Amino acid sequence: MLRAWSGTERPTEFLGEELAGPLTEATDDDPDLEMRTAVDIPLPLLLAEYEEQSARYRRLVSEHDLDSTAKRPISDGRHVDLRWVILHLFEETSRHNGHLDVVRELVDGRTGA
Repeated sequence: MLRAWSGTERPTEFLGEELAGPLTEATDDDPDLEMRTAVDIPLPLLLAEYEEQSARYRRLVSEHDLDSTAKRPISDGRHVDLRWVILHLFEETSRHNGHLDVVRELVDGRTGA
């Protein structure tokens, strides 16, 4: 999950920077590359990547107004605003937290709060 979170390219798209990193290597045949390749990456490196991406988001939010429009379009061609980017990040994080909760339930058998 850390690989997926740290690979989120929204700050890059928003700022109009060139895309780089593991997610740019994903293809239609292998759209979830980050989920497969993360097992080969040491945990300290995954944590460092996540921290770096978190810092990019903090800078993005502190340096731009919520109504600022992305310089690069997202995959459907829209130029979204920063508000959309933040909401998308919340959605993705929540979705992955749900995945982790299911895994935890499978491991320890505990359900509920």
